[in-house]
Order: sequence, then C-alpha cells, then structure tokens
Amino acid sequence: MKRREFIKTSGIALAGAALLPDFLQGCAPGSKEGMAAMLTHFGVSEGDLKKVMAVALEKGGDYADLFFEHTFFNHISLQDGAVNRAYSNINYGVGVRVVKGDQTGYAYVESSALDEMLKAARTASRIADSATTTAVANVSEQTFANYYPIERSWEGALVQDKASYVQQLNDRCFALDNHVSKVQVSQSDTTSYILLYNSEGMLCYDYKPMVTLSAYCIMENHGKTENYYSGRAFRKGVESLTDDVADTIARQAVEGAKRMFTAVKPKGGELPVVMAAGDSGILLHEAIGHAFEADFNRKNISIFSDLLGKKVCDEHINVVDDGTVIGNRGAINFDDEGTASQKTYIVTNGILTSYLHDRISARHYGLASTGNGRRESFRFAPMPRMRCTYMENGNSTEEEIIAAVKNGIYADNFTNGQVQIGAGNFTFFVKSGYLIENGKLTRPIKDINIIGNGPQALTDITMVGNNLKIDNGTWTCGKNGQSMPVTQGLPSVLVKKLTVGGE
Repeated sequence: MKRREFIKTSGIALAGAALLPDFLQGCAPGSKEGMAAMLTHFGVSEGDLKKVMAVALEKGGDYADLFFEHTFFNHISLQDGAVNRAYSNINYGVGVRVVKGDQTGYAYVESSALDEMLKAARTASRIADSATTTAVANVSEQTFANYYPIERSWEGALVQDKASYVQQLNDRCFALDNHVSKVQVSQSDTTSYILLYNSEGMLCYDYKPMVTLSAYCIMENHGKTENYYSGRAFRKGVESLTDDVADTIARQAVEGAKRMFTAVKPKGGELPVVMAAGDSGILLHEAIGHAFEADFNRKNISIFSDLLGKKVCDEHINVVDDGTVIGNRGAINFDDEGTASQKTYIVTNGILTSYLHDRISARHYGLASTGNGRRESFRFAPMPRMRCTYMENGNSTEEEIIAAVKNGIYADNFTNGQVQIGAGNFTFFVKSGYLIENGKLTRPIKDINIIGNGPQALTDITMVGNNLKIDNGTWTCGKNGQSMPVTQGLPSVLVKKLTVGGE
C-alpha cells in the first residue's frame, strides 16, 4: 500500500465496527483463506517472494528470510482531569536478512514494492561471497497455535470509547482517597500484521494485538507528596478494558501511594530478601535471564557460558521461559524467524538445561531453536530474547518464608533493573516493600536499590513459595538498541543474602 492509502485506512478504522478484520473472521490462524488475504494486504504474490529470495541468496548465503510488518499504534492519555493527548503511528515495511555462518547481512525498506525489496535483498546478500547461488525452496505454508485469540479488534475501537474508559479510571482513583491530588492515565494499543517467508520455503502470517493501560497517582498529605504507578498489559482486544482491570489498577496506584507516606528506608548492607510473588520476577529477568540468552553464551560473554548441564541452584528450582501463556504480553505464536512458540525449561531441578536460542545460536550448538529469535520491528534483525520468564512453584507458603527471616526486607514492587552480562552483576530499583523483623512484616519501605550477582543469587535462593504469580505489568526489555515486550513471574522466594542500598 502507498503511505497515503494506509494512513487513510487507519482513519477509517477508528470509526468502524470493532470486529476482527474480514480476512480473519472464520479463518483458523494461518489458514489458506487468511494467507491469501495477507499476501493481498501487503500487495505481494508468491512469485514476488521467490524473486526477492533468489536475489537474497545469489551470493551463496546459508539462509535468508523476508519479514513483512504493518503495525498500527494508538495512544491516548489523560492529565488534570481531561483527556489532552492522542496520537497514532503506522509502521510499514520489509526487512531482508541473509545469514552466512554466524554473520548477518540486513537491509530494510519502508515499502513492499518489488523493485524496492530487490534492492534490499541485493544489499543483504553481500554478507556472502560465494560464486554458487543457493537454491530457493518451494513455498510451504505453515500454521501455528494461536495464543492471543481476540473478540474485538483495536482497529475498530472508537477514540471516544477509549477516552471514556481512561476518564473512568481517573475518577476511580480520586474516589478512593481525598488526598489524591493528581492522576495521569494512559492507554495504548497496537495491532500488527506479520508475514514471514524464509529460504526453507516456509510462509506464515500472524495478527498480533497488544494493549497497555496505566495510572500514575500523586497524593499530598500535610505538605508531603508521594506517588505510585500501576499498569497492566495484555495481548488482547478491546474486550480487555473491563471494570475489574480499571478497579485493580486504581486501587494499586492509590493504596501504593498512600503506603509511601509511612514508609522508611532500611539500613543498608547485606540482608536476607524475600521477593514477593509476581513483580519480583525481575530477579529472574535481570539476574539470570539475559545471561541465559544464547548469543551471549555462544560468544563466551555470559558467566553461564561453561555451565550448561551443570548444577546452578537448589534441586527444587525450575526456571522457564514461555511464549505460550494465553493473552500474556510476552506471548508469541511463532518467533520472528518462524519457529513455533514453546515452553522452554532453562533450569530443571537445579540443572542448567537450555539456553534461549535463535536460529544462529541453535545451529552453533547443533540444536533446534527454542523460538526466542525476536526483533523490535522490520528495521532490525532478530536475536535471542526472553518472552515470559518465571520460576515454577516450590513447596513453602509465603508465611513460612517470612517467618524464617529474623531481620531482612520484603520487596513487592519494582520499576527497573539492569545486568552486567559478563560479570553477572545486577541491580534493580525497589519502589516498595516492608521490613521483616523477627519473622513478621512491620514498617513499609520505599525507594531502595538491590544489588547482587546472578549466579550467586540463584544459588542463595533457599526457600521457594507455592504461590506463583505471572505479572501482567507493562514490562519492556532493552537489548542492543532493541526494545521488546516481555513479562515475568515468581512465587515468593527467600534469597539469603543481597546487598540493600538503604540509609
């Protein structure tokens, strides 16, 4: 489509019925009918795909793929009691990747015109220099399970309905406490049409929804100001904007801000830390998740590079990276290389059993990809990235875990984190929690840093709760200049020693 044509289409969608696109109604994911319509959507034929692929492989690349994307993004926000900002964005283009050994040639165009795609393919092909052209395989359409079924498409959602919903969320926050002085609410939704064709002949498509909703609450009390953030994100349609979701976000934002007025900073030093279920999954993401991504291990950067098949923690611990959690922000039907999504055990009974692989790392290790090859958009080549990373249940109750700590902290809300892959050192910011004194939660705490070493923290987990919670927050992971939606989860765990940056 020409740029002006799909901008016009986007405008029409805002006033249309909130239904699935015509070509998806009554079609199974990846069906023949849907595939034909998706090819039409991008204005290409199977013959065009073969022509572009032939050029991509003309210098003897080992593998190549074409990644088509058409994404609609809409945002609306409220401040000072009124919806005062709304904007939309459209991403449209094709990325051409050619792989030779462990090297990648990549080029993209913001068009699906055949001559433009051929130029991109010729550019990407130059990573290889063989006089022998790699043959193009026959087209074979492939279907996948659908982990984000939706009832109502975002393409048909009315702006006034979204405005009404964020206004209701704002009003709920103010109704909960008369000390609320300001609320900022935002809602964003994304719809992506994806078409993928590779040199093995595989042709597949996806229709990916995403919604994020958040409230930032500011409260004033006796001249003191505090704040708290709450947000939710799902791969769901318009049906996800329910009263229950709005009520949960409002209560968490207001009650969190209220708790901050009596919160203190604990004395800094090495302390036992109880990580609450859910949000605390950032421990897995930052402490060990990135270090399990196979590109870091293939290049011997990760501290876990020589620990595959070895014991890395207590035998009762199992850590999973899972792209199949229904409606989850980190869910994918297939990764951005066309590998089916799956549930991958990274740690099984305390043993490091798998890294997170894309095609390049999987080939290096002589294994199948785990479906973790992901890219931010058609402008980027894929690389190993997490999806939804969590630890499975243990056999302790949270009460038993807290009771085992004489003097420590309980952390329950986090805002960000980062890790030094080579050394394994990590840090993350704890927005809120509680002191643990003589086995009981006492005073609230706020705004502290927790610092540790990934392998050591994993080894130092001595108790695991039976209350696993997958967090549905608005988590976004950055790596090598690319941002990806991810999620995480954790049952309550006791880490016997971490450095707490307090008073």
